[in-house]
Amino acid sequence: MNRAVPVLDDVVRQVERTGFRAHGLHVLVGDDTAHHHWSADVRRDVHSIAKGVVVLAAGIAADDGVLSLDEPVGALLPDVVLGPGVQDVTLRHLLTMTSGIDMPWSPTETSDWPDLAREFLGRPTAGRSFQYANASTYTAARALGARIGDVGSFVQERLLGPLGIEDVRWDRCPLGHVVAGGGLWLRTAEVARIGRLLRDRGAADGRQLVPAAVDGRQLVPAAVVDAMHTDWVVAGSSPSYDHYALAGWGGPGRTWRLHGAYGQLVLLDPVADAVVTLTADDHERADVTAAAVAEVLAAVR
Repeated sequence: MNRAVPVLDDVVRQVERTGFRAHGLHVLVGDDTAHHHWSADVRRDVHSIAKGVVVLAAGIAADDGVLSLDEPVGALLPDVVLGPGVQDVTLRHLLTMTSGIDMPWSPTETSDWPDLAREFLGRPTAGRSFQYANASTYTAARALGARIGDVGSFVQERLLGPLGIEDVRWDRCPLGHVVAGGGLWLRTAEVARIGRLLRDRGAADGRQLVPAAVDGRQLVPAAVVDAMHTDWVVAGSSPSYDHYALAGWGGPGRTWRLHGAYGQLVLLDPVADAVVTLTADDHERADVTAAAVAEVLAAVR
């Protein structure tokens, strides 16, 4: 029996009940898979799912020994003039949104300033407070790129290529750098491969692509996969948005997730050994859909 099929059927019913404007669905339970499409199976911008990919790239680079996630960003970008207190901001702070630097979102933010990273780092920090911003991931990718070269090329060679995902498009800023906080174009099944990699703690086809941990409890500095759902910071008080790690949100229920705008969801349930991936164009109903999926997964035995 394919254990993914009943989960898929239940999720399809929930999507149709809520009216969620989904494009595609992929379900993984154990080694069983099932998928469903409501629209053409084409690559689309997966928005903040890209933040998780940047985190994975940083983990690979840290495992290579070319940087540390706890390295001050000023050491990675030494020619950037830092705002007050920003000398203490690390790459990990940028990736966990705890730089304390305020940068309101703008749909044109990568072209609003001559150099978004310089603008971001030139602002003052309020300390280790949570400030969710695409500019934070963009700046992290710029810092990462200072050590590894073009981040898009690095991700293709070291992560996406080994997962069988080829010729991926990244949106880029006017300076030629990947946007990083979004702008990564993937099909539903390709996002699901990243979800499976996360479930399998950085391993794919017998290869450890991304470092996980020394053991089940002790994280190594480069162990980003486990830290994506254990290294929590307080993000607020809204349900399912109250704690955040390295690109991962806690909840709903016993799940954790990558969550991109307009309903891009990768929900992981470690108890069920399951991953549900949804791509969509529906920002308003994404949270209720994620909660419904978590309820479906809670029934998996």
